[in-house]
Amino acid sequence: MTSSENEADKDMLRAIRTALDTDEAAKAEASARGKPKLRVVGGDAPAEEQAGPVTARRPVSSGTATGRPGAEAPAAPEKKPKRERQPSRIALWLRRQAQPWAPLMPFAVATLAPVPLLVLAAVFGGGWSALVLLWLTGLTFGIDEFAKRRGIAAPGPRPEAEADRLSALLALLHFPLLALAVWSLSGAGGHGFFGWVATFLAFGLWFGQVSNSNAHELIHRHGRRLFRLGMWVYVSLLFGHHTSAHRLVHHRFVATADDPSTAPEGEHFYGFLLRAWPGAFVAGYEMEANRLGQTGFDWRRPNPYVIYMAGALGFVIGVTAVFGFDGLLAYLLLCAHAQLQLLLSDYVQHYGLQREKLPSGTVVPAGPQHSWDAPHPLSGLMMLNASRHADHHAHPGRPYTELALSPGGRAPLLPYSLPLMATIALVPPLWHRVMDRRLSALKRRGVA
Repeated sequence: MTSSENEADKDMLRAIRTALDTDEAAKAEASARGKPKLRVVGGDAPAEEQAGPVTARRPVSSGTATGRPGAEAPAAPEKKPKRERQPSRIALWLRRQAQPWAPLMPFAVATLAPVPLLVLAAVFGGGWSALVLLWLTGLTFGIDEFAKRRGIAAPGPRPEAEADRLSALLALLHFPLLALAVWSLSGAGGHGFFGWVATFLAFGLWFGQVSNSNAHELIHRHGRRLFRLGMWVYVSLLFGHHTSAHRLVHHRFVATADDPSTAPEGEHFYGFLLRAWPGAFVAGYEMEANRLGQTGFDWRRPNPYVIYMAGALGFVIGVTAVFGFDGLLAYLLLCAHAQLQLLLSDYVQHYGLQREKLPSGTVVPAGPQHSWDAPHPLSGLMMLNASRHADHHAHPGRPYTELALSPGGRAPLLPYSLPLMATIALVPPLWHRVMDRRLSALKRRGVA
C-alpha cells in the first residue's frame, strides 16, 4: 500500500470518530433537556446528588377564580379599619346640657332626690309617706354622723357660675310641689291619720330645709329676676317680710340686741319665737321705709311690704278658692311648719354669741366667732351650705358653692347637724344642757 493510500485511510477514521463523538454529545444534550431542573438546596454538589424524589409543584393559575386562562387572579380584599361609632346628635346635645350641671351634682342629688318620693307620698300615701319622712330625718342624720366620724366632708368651695341654675330650678319646682301638698292634705290623697301626719311632716321638712334655704340664696343675688323669684318663694310661705328683715336687719345687727333674730344666752326657743317673728316684721318695715325716705305711704314708690302683704292675701284667697277650707287649713299649717324651721335655724346659728361693745358705744365688727357652723355633709348639701353660716355672714353675696367652713376653727361648731340641733331646741332643758356648757367653754377661751 502506498503512502498516499495510508493517508486517506487515516482521514476516513478521523471523520468517523468525529461523527460518533458528535452523535454522543447530541444524545446527552437531548437527555439533559428532558429532565426537570432541580433547585440546589445546599452545598456545591449538583441537584441530582442531593435531592430525593422530586415532587411536582402545581403551577400557579393565571386565570380567574374559575380557572379560566387569560385573566388575572383578584387581589385579597384589604381589611378596612373599624370606624369609631360617633355619638348621635341627641347624645351630644344631652352631654352639652349636662356639662354645666356636673359641679352641682352633689347639691342637685341632695335637694332633688326626695322629690319623686314626695310626689308618690302625695298620691299614694302609706309607705311612701313613711319612706320620704325617714329619708329626710333618720337617714340624713345617720349619713351625717357616719360621714363626720369617718372624716368625709362635703365638697370644698369652688367658683361656680352655674350655681344659680339649680337655685332657679328649685324655686320653680317649689310652687307645684306646694300645690300638690295642699291638694293631698286637703283630703284628695285619702290618707289616714298617720299617713296624713307623715305626708305633712315630709312636705314641711322639704319646704323648711330646701325651699327656705334656696329662697335665702336667691334674695342675696344681684340679678332682679333671681331676687324676685326668692321673694315669691317666701311670699308663698306667708313669710315675705323675711326678704327685707334678713338683708337689712339681721346682717347688719347680727349678734347684738338690735337684731330680733339673735337669741341671747339662756333664752329658750319659744320665748325667742314670740319675740323674733313680730320684731323682725317691724324692724324690716322700718328699714325699708328709711331706705326709701318715706314717712307714710307713697303710691309712686310703695314699700315692698305692700307686695308681701298683697301676695300673701292672694295666695290665701287662691288656695281657698281651689282647695276649699280644708285646703286652706293644710296650707296654713304647711306655712307655719316652714316658718318654724326658719326661725329655729336663726335661733340655733347665733344662740348666745354676742359682739362686744367698745367704750365708745359701738360694737366690734361681726366675725366668724359670731355664728355657729355645722360640718355635716349631707344636710349641708341639702340646705345649700346654709350650715357654713360664718362664711355667709362674712360674704353675703357669695354663692353657696363657694362657701367654706371657717378656716382655723374660728367659728364655733355645733355638736350635731343643723336639722338635729333645731329638733333639740324644741326641748329647752335638753337644749340648754347641750349648748350652755359649750358657751361657757367659748367664753373661757375668749371666743364668745
